[in-house]
Amino acid sequence: MAMVNHERPFDLLNKSIGQQVLIRLKNGTDIRGKVQSFDVHMNIVLENAEEMDDGGSAKVRLNTILLRGGNILFISPA
Repeated sequence: MAMVNHERPFDLLNKSIGQQVLIRLKNGTDIRGKVQSFDVHMNIVLENAEEMDDGGSAKVRLNTILLRGGNILFISPA
């Protein structure tokens, strides 16, 4: 019988605190940074954030930013 993963989305976000992630926004912008915190609306605070260009290189250094959860398309380990 197959094992079922009962991990919830917020469990995964919790594990991402202190880790570098890549976040794509609905407008197509990619942001990379270290997750500092998040809330129930999936608003996320990133430290050492950078906007990435199409080639995956840092384009603009943003430092500490708050991303509104409603603008996030996906979050991936960086």
